[in-house]
Amino acid sequence: MDYKGYTVYENNNGIEIEGVRDFDLGHIFDCGQSFRWLKQQDGSYIGVVKDKVSRIRFENGKLYISNSNFDDFVKIWYDYFDLGTDYGEIKKILCQKDEVMSQAIPFGQGIRLLRQDIWELIISFIISANNRIPRIMKSVETLSQNFGRKISSEEGDFYSFPSPEALSSCPLDQIEICKAGFRCKYISNTSNMIRKGIVNLSTLKEMTTDEARNELIKLSGVGRKVADCILLFSGTNFDVFPTDVWIKRIMEVLYFKREATLKEIDQYAKDHFGSLSGYAQQYLFFFARETRIS
Repeated sequence: MDYKGYTVYENNNGIEIEGVRDFDLGHIFDCGQSFRWLKQQDGSYIGVVKDKVSRIRFENGKLYISNSNFDDFVKIWYDYFDLGTDYGEIKKILCQKDEVMSQAIPFGQGIRLLRQDIWELIISFIISANNRIPRIMKSVETLSQNFGRKISSEEGDFYSFPSPEALSSCPLDQIEICKAGFRCKYISNTSNMIRKGIVNLSTLKEMTTDEARNELIKLSGVGRKVADCILLFSGTNFDVFPTDVWIKRIMEVLYFKREATLKEIDQYAKDHFGSLSGYAQQYLFFFARETRIS
């Protein structure tokens, strides 16, 4: 069956998709945008999306997704992997911007920005503040195991990410089981704010980038960088340039050749990369990590 330029074959174990380009699972799952995918010894990844447990692998230009059918591809995976976006064209435009991007993009040529559940992103990136990826993943998984719904599959037992209602009903000492330290109170407060409708996540797509960012910053434990990550990795806005200490150093080394303020970096990204700022940030992040630029 064909769907928007892709050919999808169903089999007993899942689906096989032909026509996928600009795609590398390591680049996608190991660039800090998601914390629920577990790499397996054979190079595949297992994760939970929309309460569906699937194993993903990409070989010889074909994308394989277990526990899925054609309807799942249309309703879940096409958007989740941003398969409607021409990354070849994005890379071409960015390479024309400057020599740095021309050097950076080949290192992360298979990056795609996942369109993830915004609620799960909020809690995940609250946990990510001044934290290491293995600990973030452990905290997110512990929250899911204790407050999410159990999902049994051929791959084993997994858990859905807990809802705002589930987390807001938990006393702080129960949330602390995820060992996220000072961030646990932020998880509790933000869950209550979302449950009470103080911030309405469904309206963010109707706002400008600045408006959506300011709305997210109302949440406990969400600053500008975390808000920008949430907007970018949910597919809400792509003209953001999430900047932490690491990205700040990258920009200083590769572009400014001196120390620069966060305001300078933000303005430079806005002027130089424009609507593709989020994509540029991911290519630069991956490039700097792979080449150990610091």
